[in-house]
Amino acid sequence: MGRIILTGDRPTGKLHLGHYVGSLRNRVLLQNEGNYERMFVFIADVQALTDNADNPEKVRQNIIEVALDYLSCGLDPEKVTIFIQSQIPELHEMTQFFSNLVTVQRLQRNPTVKSEMAMRGYNGESEDNNQRGLPVGFFTYPISQAADICAFKSTTVPVGEDQEPMIEQCREIVRSFNGTYKCDVLVEPEILLPGNIVCRRLPGTDGKAKMSKSLGNCIYLSDTPKDMEQKVKGMFTDPGHLRVEDPGKVEGNCVFTYLDAFCEADDFAKFWPDYACIEELKDHYRRGGLGDMKCKKFLIQVLNDRLDPIRARRHAYEQDIPEVYNILRKGSEAAREVAAKTLHEMKEAMQINYFDDAALIAEQAAKYCHEQ
Repeated sequence: MGRIILTGDRPTGKLHLGHYVGSLRNRVLLQNEGNYERMFVFIADVQALTDNADNPEKVRQNIIEVALDYLSCGLDPEKVTIFIQSQIPELHEMTQFFSNLVTVQRLQRNPTVKSEMAMRGYNGESEDNNQRGLPVGFFTYPISQAADICAFKSTTVPVGEDQEPMIEQCREIVRSFNGTYKCDVLVEPEILLPGNIVCRRLPGTDGKAKMSKSLGNCIYLSDTPKDMEQKVKGMFTDPGHLRVEDPGKVEGNCVFTYLDAFCEADDFAKFWPDYACIEELKDHYRRGGLGDMKCKKFLIQVLNDRLDPIRARRHAYEQDIPEVYNILRKGSEAAREVAAKTLHEMKEAMQINYFDDAALIAEQAAKYCHEQ
């Protein structure tokens, strides 16, 4: 079996630069390299509903936003199967089977789950004025995520480093299933992290946390040039760099973090020929004599250079929204065929394919015929 990629995003809002450098940019590169037998990219609406069950309209409205971001970044539906998670009922059946192989204690130890619980104010034991009770669906979403991966026998999952515990839990489930049912139906996936370490967890514009829709510190792929410029101008830098002549720190300085993530060698020749490379720029900032706003203006030029083609493609797709839904429908139909085949193999290994098991039917027939 060849190598297979699966990756996706929750439709809780438009995608941002953290998504782009963390996974989207790499997905397009992987798609165009052609080194994988098949590539699946999905919109994880079921996972989004685990903490938005009381607001399904939010998820519903953002399906198209994520689809537009996928297509505008360059994902090609002729090369990549793009689908919606909820339209593949086989995934939910697999989730139920996998849930019997995972303990509550193991889920409680998952650092990603604990971090997500804390961020959303969930309390696993009780409810009070400040914390909400923990929904079972949210608590068990690593199992659902394992089903997403296993359904397509994915060998490779391109995600950010915060998802490493989730991939490890998926591998555990694969080993448990194959071991319990003495088969080799499922495949252990490997994580594929961005090569640029900075891209693995891009901070928000406030510099205090990773870029997050809920924290309001995002630059969205669909932001207008004016909106993006305003966000960059308000970006966190070095609080000790009060005057242009003061020495500055680049560590923890969002502007330089973003330049590390987005800047390429020819950007200096194109936009700021006073410097040959990013290291020269950093050295000058550290020495003093270089203002924050000049650096921010350079970053704005770099970002616009990356985002302008994305904006143009998005505008084109926005002119034919029914076709975008058609792409999602076709992708979901194709994905369901693959998932159904895997589920059939799983049921066969579990010996619950009763109507297809001719040997079982013959055995039971002989048993009761003999008793008579």
